[in-house]
Amino acid sequence: MSEQNKATARRFFEEVMGEGNLDAVEEIFAPYYQDHDPANDEDTRGPDGVRQEAGMYLSALPDLQFTIDGQLAEGDQVATRWTSSGTHEGELMGIGPTGNRVTIEGIVIHRLADGKIQEGWWNWDTMGLMQQLGAIPAEQHT
Repeated sequence: MSEQNKATARRFFEEVMGEGNLDAVEEIFAPYYQDHDPANDEDTRGPDGVRQEAGMYLSALPDLQFTIDGQLAEGDQVATRWTSSGTHEGELMGIGPTGNRVTIEGIVIHRLADGKIQEGWWNWDTMGLMQQLGAIPAEQHT
């Protein structure tokens, strides 16, 4: 079961975010999916919410690519450590296009049941993204 759960979690990164296949969301996420992401004002819910959020990132970063740096599975949970990169060509989180190339790292823990992702707990480098977009000053070292 662990390998099947890892494959389902990988499908999100590879098919949805990597290939832009928003139709696959329905196959991957449960109808009552909920994510927990401190970077979002409110949790994303259900396949429609996932499609909307994924579409926002894909629109803002049309060449977005994800690399899975590692995965661990235990019971009904899969932890995925990932790196993504893309060029900021559309509005993202209220920030107009900068043309900047960005790289973001993060971890998500997905809980699965009945072959679908039920919940996701996200932790990613939001501050680093904002610095790369010029929305907040980069840390100065002296």
